[in-house]
Amino acid sequence: MKGAVLVAGTHSDAGKSVVTAGICRWLRRRGVSVAPFKAQNMSLNSVVAKGGFEIGRAQAMQAGAAGIDPEVGMNPILIKPSGERSSQVIVMGRPYAEVDAGSYRELKDELRPVVAAALADLRGRYDVVICEGAGSPAEINLRAADLTNMGLARAADLPVILVGDIDRGGVFASLLGTLVALDPADQRLVAGFVINKFRGDHAILAPGLDQLGALTGRPTLGVLPFVDGLELDAEDSLAIARRRTDVAGSRGTLDVAVLRLRWMSNFTDLDAVAREPGVRVRFTRSPVDIARADLVVIPGTKATVEDLARLREAGLDAGLAARAAAGDPILGICGGYQMLGKSIVDAVESRAGDVAGLGLLPVTTVFGRDKVLRTAAGHSRLLASRVGGYEIRHGRPVPHGGVPLITDDDGRPEGCASEGTLGTSWHGLLEHDAARRGLLRWVAGRRSIDFVPASNVSFAAERERQLDGLGDLVEHHIDTDRLAGLIEHGAPADLRDVRLEGVPC
Repeated sequence: MKGAVLVAGTHSDAGKSVVTAGICRWLRRRGVSVAPFKAQNMSLNSVVAKGGFEIGRAQAMQAGAAGIDPEVGMNPILIKPSGERSSQVIVMGRPYAEVDAGSYRELKDELRPVVAAALADLRGRYDVVICEGAGSPAEINLRAADLTNMGLARAADLPVILVGDIDRGGVFASLLGTLVALDPADQRLVAGFVINKFRGDHAILAPGLDQLGALTGRPTLGVLPFVDGLELDAEDSLAIARRRTDVAGSRGTLDVAVLRLRWMSNFTDLDAVAREPGVRVRFTRSPVDIARADLVVIPGTKATVEDLARLREAGLDAGLAARAAAGDPILGICGGYQMLGKSIVDAVESRAGDVAGLGLLPVTTVFGRDKVLRTAAGHSRLLASRVGGYEIRHGRPVPHGGVPLITDDDGRPEGCASEGTLGTSWHGLLEHDAARRGLLRWVAGRRSIDFVPASNVSFAAERERQLDGLGDLVEHHIDTDRLAGLIEHGAPADLRDVRLEGVPC
């Protein structure tokens, strides 16, 4: 099998990422060499791919589904919002420009060849490339400069599968309305629909599928059932409200409160913790939660200074100070670590200059124009384990007290620990089973709680199990013969245009 397909959605968080991953896993099982691709991704969840390049975390997850290492060409353009009206544009894994919505539109013509070259390179090295769209192809105000939905499909002659989320309601209107909003040349590439998150009686749904087919001349390739707890490396903060928590444990429970920052990045750092039996993870802005939690986590952020100001405006700084004075556990990750320090000198992101931090760790952070992008490994005496992670940051925290949380494999200190307050620049640290258990044991000890982390929870194995589950969804609930035909032969030539006047009121 050779070819490519674009998985588009009626809106953000419709299920494009998981359907793309599921198709990748299904093809891998069939012995097909397959790679994911997303031309342009807007997300604050990112990872460091091989070679030290930054890409969207969802594409790294999809690469895992395909059984390959993530690489920069799988996500050539990554947009990371860094404030209400500005974003950092990452091109081929490196910072490229700071833009607003208007100036980014002007940038797209010079980025178009980058996208085309990255896709062509993947198609030259893999039998199949499964492309993922962004947002909705029906955003008609953006169509003229589109790089990642129908603009990509037209440029690369890709058949398009349109995914709709029935759990939100109005799925038939969403699918039909998306198709109708497209011009005839775009419509001719939309070859079928997938309905996501269905729970109910298929017999009741079936007449709607028949009518959708009659109105559009396109089949519904599959109806995917709702699967509770499917939270693989979400790229959109819309998914936070659905993050799994677990309070069932054989010996005690731990309550983890994660501060919900406005520009929070890599909130998936806590996914592995939420998978631990007996651990409850909540995203919150409540001072009450900060006071009563066993562990408070300040996660990463793309706007450290702005989120620090918002934290103070909400009065959360007082709660954090009270925790630190009592020796109760606090963990700061990347931007959260920087906030915990004495001061932040930022002439890069916020351009605010010298800003006072929370003063809970003896650390000073100075922002550099070049971004630190690397993977790392080492040992943590406090966590009593080998550790690993990756760094994505402009800030350079320098401790002038406390003790290092980690010593990396080159003998360099990383992070800072002082009484009950910890900080690290490493994302992904808690995905390492021994490090995660070490942290939970440390928290339980400081809180005098009878809690023992499970010894048989492997986050890597759990991730593989979920990726296999996505492959099962595709294999059992999508017409894979039709899907394979689209990949190999493209959109059928006889797909008709759908006009507004053809839709009954």
